[in-house]
Amino acid sequence: MEWQVPTIERRKARQIKVGSVLVGGDAPISVQSMTCTDTLDVAATVAQVQALADVGADIVRVSVPSMEAAEAFKAIVAQSPVPIVADIHFDYRIAIACAQNGAAALRINPGNIGSVEKVAAVCAAAQDHGLPIRVGVNAGSLDKDLLVKYGAPCPDAMVEAALRSAEILESHGFVDYAFSVKASELFLCVAAYEQLAKACDAPLHLGITEAGGLMGGTVLSSMGIGMLLRQGIGDTLRVSLAADPVEEVKVGWAILKSLHLRTRGINIVACPTCSRRGYDVVGTVKILEESLSDIRAPLKIAIMGCVVNGPGEALHADVAICGGNNGKCLFYEKGQLVGRIATSEIVPKVIERVRALAALAQD
Repeated sequence: MEWQVPTIERRKARQIKVGSVLVGGDAPISVQSMTCTDTLDVAATVAQVQALADVGADIVRVSVPSMEAAEAFKAIVAQSPVPIVADIHFDYRIAIACAQNGAAALRINPGNIGSVEKVAAVCAAAQDHGLPIRVGVNAGSLDKDLLVKYGAPCPDAMVEAALRSAEILESHGFVDYAFSVKASELFLCVAAYEQLAKACDAPLHLGITEAGGLMGGTVLSSMGIGMLLRQGIGDTLRVSLAADPVEEVKVGWAILKSLHLRTRGINIVACPTCSRRGYDVVGTVKILEESLSDIRAPLKIAIMGCVVNGPGEALHADVAICGGNNGKCLFYEKGQLVGRIATSEIVPKVIERVRALAALAQD
């Protein structure tokens, strides 16, 4: 009897619409990132948005710290291939301006926007333009009264902060909101999301905030986001890294693909290498990842250094290489052995066949 990959039953969340992207309900889990350019530099920001979209970002967030930036935001939105979320703190007038200037959603904290009248004005602007609001709760910036009440950041405090914000929005007749409850401490963050998932039906934006650099942040985010997704929790995600934001999108997609929640682009299976390898596996994988990053068709590539585990992996791959000897290796396509090729031909041959298969998938 063939083993079957388990199916993840997702939590039933209300659905919101971020531009052309549906979030929640039965919509695919979307991948987000955030620009790190100066928003006033429109050309640089648009270039980064495009780079993020090219590797699979469904939604991109842009920080808007001033009214001048809100004007630049308008130009950025006009040139963006994906929906743009405006990230605003403190000044409600910036949120209103961004709603008028083409934002697909607003990311705010009602608590730091100010008075009841100011929050009402932001809600009215969002409603007028059909925009959802994401309320972002962070363990590092909880309201003082919650810290006094609970003594320190904890899941109860974070969930109360989120639900308090929901009450404020709903008091103005606004229900089109989503939540994030992020923390840099893995178990605190996961517990907060688990608790909030039971307390409401709002869409949840997953992330481990301030996770760290490329290596540590990838590990921490993969563990935390993976733990939640496996439980069916989460409707959109951002992997927060102190690195090129393009890497955030790549990691986000890798998480979703590993859990069979979405498919996109190449998936390279490669051995960790040993003295049996018949060619430079590490170098080959690096070149292929860079050269085929634009492929969107979900294709599996097996790059195996020897014939111990290689043929078995090749049976389940679209294109596969199994290292041999004397400068030759085995080449497979769609699980079938095609023949032997020189190790010097591996990279061009794999690129050629993957691109050909990707073209067929698009037809």
